[in-house]
Amino acid sequence: MTTRSGSARYEGFGKDGVGHVSTQSGALADIPYGFSSRFEEGPGTNPEELIATAHASCFTMALSFALARAGFSAGTLETTAKVTLEKQDAGFTITRSDLDLTATIDGIEPDQFAEIAADAKANCPVSKVLNAEITLTHRLNA
Repeated sequence: MTTRSGSARYEGFGKDGVGHVSTQSGALADIPYGFSSRFEEGPGTNPEELIATAHASCFTMALSFALARAGFSAGTLETTAKVTLEKQDAGFTITRSDLDLTATIDGIEPDQFAEIAADAKANCPVSKVLNAEITLTHRLNA
């Protein structure tokens, strides 16, 4: 079992508040976030951006390991995740995460690639935890 942590601090309340996030590893240290970075175009990060980054990185690593198990050893994977936050009756909800993958893999057939990528999407731990629609669009440059 592996446990990782992140932390958030928020000073002030509502739109006037200012927060900072950090990760256990120190990769993020006191990165600002708040209303303007979440709902406007203000500087800093926001939870949806962090979830998108987590989803893209988790899926890409899962796909990398699946390709290695299938015998592939050379290539490049680049994934962008777009997480959608929507206002609903009960407040805001993350309703979807769209993964956009571009891959260059030596010697793979398109059907085999599609099957391996779909399996990686279904078995990525972050995909499993998101209660959202998850779509995968991929382009293969073999």
